[in-house]
Amino acid sequence: MFEDWVHQLFCEIPTGTFQGKSSRNYCFGRFSCGLAVILLLGFAFVGFCDEFSMVSVPLGFEISGFDKSRNWVSENGVFAFGFLERDGDDYDGFVVGIRYNLGIKAANIPVWTVGGGVRVSINSTFRLSMDGRLVLFDNPSGLIVWSSNTSSVGVQKASLLNDGNLVLMGVKDKVLWESFNSPTSTLLPNQSLHFPQNLRAPSTKSVSSYYSFVIHRSELALVWGNNVTYWRSHVSSSSVVKEVRFDANGVLGLYDDTNKAVWFISSKDAGEPHVVLRHVRIDSDGNLRIYGWDNVLHTWKVGWQAVEDQCNVFGSCGLYSLCGYNSTGPVCDCLYSDSLNWGTAATDLGSSGCKKMVDLGNCKMHTSMLVMKNTILYGLYPPQDVEIMASEIACKEYCSNDTTCIAVTSKNDGSGRCTIKRTSFISGYSGPSVPATSFLKVCLVPQAVAARGTNPLGNSGSISMSSGRFISQRGSSKEVIGAIALIVLVTVLLILAMEALVVWYIYHRRQVKAKARIPFGKDAQMNPHYSVLIRLSFEEVKELTDNFGNQLGPSIFKGVLPNKAPVIAKVLNDVVVSEKDFRVVVSTLGGTHHRNLVPLKGFCFESRHKILLYEYIPTGSLDRWLFDAKRDQKEGNWNQRFDIALGVARALAYLHSECQQCIAHGNLKPRNVLLDDKLVPKLTDFGLRSLRQKEAASSSESPSERDIYMLGEMLLQIVTCKSDIRGENLHDIIDELHQEQMFEVSEEWEGVERVVRIALWCMQNQPFLRPSIGEVVKVLEGNLSVDRPPLGHENQIENRPLSELEIAEK
Repeated sequence: MFEDWVHQLFCEIPTGTFQGKSSRNYCFGRFSCGLAVILLLGFAFVGFCDEFSMVSVPLGFEISGFDKSRNWVSENGVFAFGFLERDGDDYDGFVVGIRYNLGIKAANIPVWTVGGGVRVSINSTFRLSMDGRLVLFDNPSGLIVWSSNTSSVGVQKASLLNDGNLVLMGVKDKVLWESFNSPTSTLLPNQSLHFPQNLRAPSTKSVSSYYSFVIHRSELALVWGNNVTYWRSHVSSSSVVKEVRFDANGVLGLYDDTNKAVWFISSKDAGEPHVVLRHVRIDSDGNLRIYGWDNVLHTWKVGWQAVEDQCNVFGSCGLYSLCGYNSTGPVCDCLYSDSLNWGTAATDLGSSGCKKMVDLGNCKMHTSMLVMKNTILYGLYPPQDVEIMASEIACKEYCSNDTTCIAVTSKNDGSGRCTIKRTSFISGYSGPSVPATSFLKVCLVPQAVAARGTNPLGNSGSISMSSGRFISQRGSSKEVIGAIALIVLVTVLLILAMEALVVWYIYHRRQVKAKARIPFGKDAQMNPHYSVLIRLSFEEVKELTDNFGNQLGPSIFKGVLPNKAPVIAKVLNDVVVSEKDFRVVVSTLGGTHHRNLVPLKGFCFESRHKILLYEYIPTGSLDRWLFDAKRDQKEGNWNQRFDIALGVARALAYLHSECQQCIAHGNLKPRNVLLDDKLVPKLTDFGLRSLRQKEAASSSESPSERDIYMLGEMLLQIVTCKSDIRGENLHDIIDELHQEQMFEVSEEWEGVERVVRIALWCMQNQPFLRPSIGEVVKVLEGNLSVDRPPLGHENQIENRPLSELEIAEK
C-alpha cells in the first residue's frame, strides 16, 4: 500500500488541469518508484521544507497546526494552503485556508478560509480522509469542526490550482468539489458569486463579523447584520440578477438571468502592466474594495472601494465611538472621555476599545444632556431607532423626560426628524458638514455614580422621577442627616473660598495697575515664545519700530521686541469701533492657533492710534513669490504650490469651522498669505472686517461665502501663476498649461484638474452652489471626488462685484 501511495505521488503527475480535464505523464517505472521510496525515507530523516509544491495530494494527506510553517504551494507559487495565524497572535487560534504566497508576510493575505474562518487550536489537523472528504479535526478530542461532505462520491485526490482554487478530483480528473463555489470574504479572478450567496467580512478578536456583501434579486448591497443596508449598487434594470463575476482586468460585474451585465465597475488600475494580481474583498471595516498587487512597489493598492467616505459605513468605528475627520482622513474617537460616566472593567470594552457607558440607573443624582454638534448617533444592538417629528429643543426635552432614552439625534436638514436611542450600545459619526445635533444622557455629577456591580436600590425597587433621578424607597434617617450635614459643610467651604478669591482678585488688580507702565513685563522680555497678548502704548510701538523707519508695505512696519523677536506692526487707519469692541475682536484673534495662521502678538489702542503686532514671517507674501519670479523658476514646483493651496484651505477651514465662532477672513488674496523659510503658507489680516466701517456695506452673500469665492480665485492664481484670471475658462486654462508644459507627470495633471474644478465651483455666482470649506479641503486631500462645474460657469469666469473694502484697497 505504501508503494502504491508513492507510485501515485511520484509517478502520476498531471501536467495540466482545466475544468476537470488533465493529462498524465507516466515518467517513472517500478525501479524509479523504488528509488523514490528510498529518497522519501531519506528526506523523512532530514525533515520537510517549510513549503512544498505539489500539483495534487493523495487520499490520506494531512497537515497539523504543529507544522504551521509547512504550506502546500500551488504550482506557480502564487498561492499557499495551510494553518494561518490571525492578527499575529498564536493564542487567538488559527484558521485553515488559502493565502497569497508573495514572499512578504504583510502581503500574504487570506483569500479563502475553511468554514468561513473558524478558529482552531495548534493541535488541530486538516486531512484528506480515505473516504474522500476534506476534514478539519480539533484534536485530541477528534471533534470534526468542518467537512466538505464529499464522502462516497469518488474523490481520488486534491489539487491547489494556479488560480487559487482548491479542488477535489475523481476519475479522469473530474472536479467533484471546489473552494470557488463556497467563497468566504474574497473573490479571485474568474470566480463568481451566485444568488443567494454572500461574502462575509473576516472576524476580528474572536468576534463574528456583522458585515456582508450580498446579492439581492435586483441589486448588490453591503449589509450590517440582517437589516441595515449602507451601500447599494443602484441597478437601473428591472431584470432579476443571477450572479457577480470578477475578472483578471479588475472588472466587477452583476449579471441577470439572461447573462446580460446590468451593473459593473472597473478598478482604476485596469490596464496597468505592473499590476499582476487582483482580488475583490470585503474588509473587516465593512468596506468592499478591489485590490491590485503592484509588482514594482511590492504592495497591495486599492483600485476601487464601494463606500468612498468610510464614516458612512454603519458602525465603522465600533461600540461607544464616533467616526470623524482630521488632516489625514477618517479617524475613530470615543463618545465621551469622562471615566466616571463610563465603565472601567476590561469586560466592558467594545470592539473599538472605548469603554461602555455606566448604567444611568446607577446615577445617585440627576442626569444631564451632553450636546454633540454636527453629530449623528445610532444604536447598534438593536439597530432600529424610534423616529418622531420634533424640533431640536423638543427632541432634547423628550429624551430628558424619558427614563428609557439614552440619546437622541435631531436632524437640522429641515426634515424635523428626531431619532430616539433606547440602547446603550451606541455608535455614530461627526463632521463639519453633518446636518444634525445629538444629545447623550450622562450623570450630572460624575462623582455620584454608584459602585459598578452593585444595586443602589437594594431589593425595594425605585421611583423614577421626571429628571431621570432614582431614589431609594427605603433608607436610614442617619444617612439623610449625614447627607444634609455634608451638603452644608461643602456650601460653607465654597462661600469661604469665593470670599478669598474676591480678596485675591482685588489685591491682584491693584498690583497690575501699579505695574501698568512697566514696558511689556518680564515674561515678554525674556521668553521669545511668550504667547499671551501684550498691550503697548503708541510710544512703545514707535520705539520697537525705530520710529516706523522700516516700512514693508502700506501701513506695515517691521520692529523688534526687547527679547530680539522680530514682529510686524500693522497700523489700522479705518477703525471706528469702541475700545471694548476692539478688545473683543483682538481677544478672539489672539485665541487662534494654527500652523497656517500668523500669530497675533500684541496690540495698541489709543484715541488716534490702533495697531496690531504679528509674528514676523521672513520669506514674504505669496503674490511676490508667485507673480514676480521668473517663469523658469516656477516650472517643476507644482508640489510646492499645491502644498501652499492646501495649507491656505486648511487655515480657512479652521477659521470657519473649528473656532468657537466663525471667523471670516474678508480679504483673502495672495498678498495676505505669507511664506516662511520652508514655504509653509500663513494667513494674515484675517478677522478684521468687523473693525472697519466697510462692514456696514450690505451684500447678497455672507462673509464666509465671500471667503469661498476669493479662495477659488486664489487657487486659480496658484495653478496658472497669473494674477488676473477673470475672463478665463476651464478649457483655456488647461490648454494654456499644456502649451507652457508646466506639468509633465500624469499624476500632476490629475491634481491640477482637481484644483481647477474645485476652484471653479468656489467661484459660482450663486452662493448656495459653492462648496463648504470642509468639502474643499477633502477634495484637495483627494478624499472626495469633484464633478465638472456647471456649463454656464465653465464657459466663462464672470467678473465678481468687488466689496467696498477691495475697492478701497485698489
